[in-house]
Amino acid sequence: MENTENLKNLTEKYIELEDNGASEEELHELAHEIDHAVFHAELYMILNKLEDETEIVALLIGEEEDDESFFIPVYTSEEEANKAIEFFKGQEGSGEFELDKGSGEEIIAAYTEDDDFLGLAINAPENGFVVFAETVHDCCDE
Repeated sequence: MENTENLKNLTEKYIELEDNGASEEELHELAHEIDHAVFHAELYMILNKLEDETEIVALLIGEEEDDESFFIPVYTSEEEANKAIEFFKGQEGSGEFELDKGSGEEIIAAYTEDDDFLGLAINAPENGFVVFAETVHDCCDE
């Protein structure tokens, strides 16, 4: 498995380069490296148990309910995931949050048939770097 600390460092580097006006070529090369790291990394996901159901926490995008797409927030460490749980508790006010782990490849494969699934948000909401699912697949399935 890819070192998740490396993934965290790569995303932080990308954000910094983007903020400082790096060239498109530099950003593209780094994004490609991030795609590889995501595919192989073992990542934490947050589950929310409400009554008898347990659901994965998702970040919904879109104004209308029938037009919502989603990203799955994933975390590079248990510490990052626990920070997010505290944030979600403040937003939701209820629920029983727990952690699960899986590789980026496994997480994407589990949701790839869902047309509303866009990809992964790494260390959201603190970082929130997004990786689109089709980029990770196309990059690493060759």
